Amino acid sequence: MFRKVVCARWFSLHKLSWAGGSLKPALVKDGSLRTLSTSARRSTVMQAWVIDKYGNNSVLRYTKNASFPIIHYPNEVIVKVNAAGLNPLDINMRGGYGAATLAMKRDPLSINKAGSEFPLILGRDVSGVIMECGLDVSYFKPGDEVWAAIPPWKQGSLAEFVVLSANEVSHKPKSLSHVDAASLPYVAATAWSALVNTGGLNKDNSAKKRVLILGGSGGVGTFAIQMLKSWGAHVTVTCSQNAEHLVRGLGADDVVDYTAGPVERKLHTLEKFDVILDNIGGETEHWALSLLKPWCGAKYVTLVTPFLRNTDQLGLADGMMQTAVTVATKALKHITKGVHYRWGFFAPSGPALDDVSEMVDAGKIRAVVEEQFSFAQVPKAFEKVEKGHARGKIVVTVTTEQEE
Repeated sequence: MFRKVVCARWFSLHKLSWAGGSLKPALVKDGSLRTLSTSARRSTVMQAWVIDKYGNNSVLRYTKNASFPIIHYPNEVIVKVNAAGLNPLDINMRGGYGAATLAMKRDPLSINKAGSEFPLILGRDVSGVIMECGLDVSYFKPGDEVWAAIPPWKQGSLAEFVVLSANEVSHKPKSLSHVDAASLPYVAATAWSALVNTGGLNKDNSAKKRVLILGGSGGVGTFAIQMLKSWGAHVTVTCSQNAEHLVRGLGADDVVDYTAGPVERKLHTLEKFDVILDNIGGETEHWALSLLKPWCGAKYVTLVTPFLRNTDQLGLADGMMQTAVTVATKALKHITKGVHYRWGFFAPSGPALDDVSEMVDAGKIRAVVEEQFSFAQVPKAFEKVEKGHARGKIVVTVTTEQEE
């Protein structure tokens, strides 16, 4: 089904609760009012895990009084959360990583005062059910089971409900439970953005392409292996010895153990690559680009960039200037050697998840859930991710108590 993409910046659609009443009016597509039977309290607040300041795990706070999400634009939907996935990004955001850039994205005109993002709800993955649709949403209807990768500048999925643009949402794979589905969207959207949008790969041109994934046993790496193999690419992965069984089980053709001596020496003995996806960064940039086929359009795409760190440390203007100089210098340096240097970034995309959903239901991609936590165990889930022991995704099931 064709997606109808709409953008209505100035239209505001509010869900209102009548003072002291038990009926909540909501606009529907024919422009009439529909009354929803609910308590006044239930229609304005929900349960969620929030932070009121940046810090360690102690800043996580459970509340029953988080603001209920509101549809502001006609292309938005409200999703009832069944399961949420945690990523290392959530740990970084809890500590304030990227705060300057995300504040600008939330409030580009700097109308609100500093700290207006609080209370902030984390969680980038969601699987759930559509509860309400804006006026211009035709691709979804209430009751549809969906999944999505939530942009980091929006309120997250560690709550009962979340509001998203319909262009960020996709129908959940029919073959997956909500728990399994919540393990994929963020890593899928990140890998898709890096390999498809930046790396130029797709299902029609990947056959016989040689791709190297540096750090292939993490969430993005394990997804990328499966997607590339389903497209016919030859995939080489670097990982530790104890992760070799995992990545080979997902389809990796060659596996290089980075704990058994200098990994670059072993990689230099292999045939050169068409695309490199770097999930590690740092010193790898000094030698990884020499592994690419020169003058063949080969690309090195790294997901480890200094963009957010620069804006956090130098401020928005100076940080963006420093970032532009850095990436331009590196790109020019390597283009003279016949290879392309690129930065990859997460990009929310419902249409991309539509394609991923088809691959999942076709058995080409499987979910890897490391551990499941209840909604009450969110702090424990954060601890698990922070320690870095998880091979697959940490998933939180959002089954909250019902209020009278």
